[in-house]
Amino acid sequence: MNMPPIVSPQEWDAAREELLVKEKELTRARDALAAERRRMPRMAVEKDYRFEGPNGPARLLDLFAGRRQLIIYRFFFEPGVAGWPEGGCVGCSFMADQVAHLAHLNSRDTTFANVSRAPQADIERLKARMGWDTPWYTLTDDFDADFGVDEWHGTNAFYRDDDGRIFRTYFIDKRGDEPMGSTWSYLDITALGRQEQWEDSPEGYPQTPPYGWWNLHDEYDNATVFEAALSEAAASQRGSRRSRS
Repeated sequence: MNMPPIVSPQEWDAAREELLVKEKELTRARDALAAERRRMPRMAVEKDYRFEGPNGPARLLDLFAGRRQLIIYRFFFEPGVAGWPEGGCVGCSFMADQVAHLAHLNSRDTTFANVSRAPQADIERLKARMGWDTPWYTLTDDFDADFGVDEWHGTNAFYRDDDGRIFRTYFIDKRGDEPMGSTWSYLDITALGRQEQWEDSPEGYPQTPPYGWWNLHDEYDNATVFEAALSEAAASQRGSRRSRS
């Protein structure tokens, strides 16, 4: 291989600082893009989509699990997909392996779920084999065709209002799915974002100080209460706050 040159620590630091400027530009551009997503028009979901879950039939509203936002990844696990019935799509499985612990998403009032056409018995078997605990539902109607994921994987974001109306707010597919998996990448495609005070969001959006809402994944008391992140106790337990850069 034609490798780059070997340099001194000082030269290496200088080269890294030069790239850091571009990395910060990319970070700020990503933040700006997420801010634009939060201003995307919403699309009302008019159909009453139905799924089959581990506890029986479920409507789209049920998939929210009582939270404000829902992210659905279309996982290809069904007859006709390579590996069936022992395994799912290799790419979708790769994605499933990199999904962060869902308690952190839940604490931002957001639920994540997979959907496939495989029966629940097969889904539960694959989950057990792979060690996945993501909520996973069986498609029973044209949800996949209506939301652009009947022939290719993709990630849809939804929002529900106080009256139970559901809106599609964003959609990621193809190479856009590559960076997905972290709590941050998922929150950045939602209508409410990370819900932190530094974000450029429309007036009235729920926001708390950064870092203060973080917790161990088994110590979140209430995944939808924001007041706890504003408390002095939260601040003292998590150290000083630094401005984001």
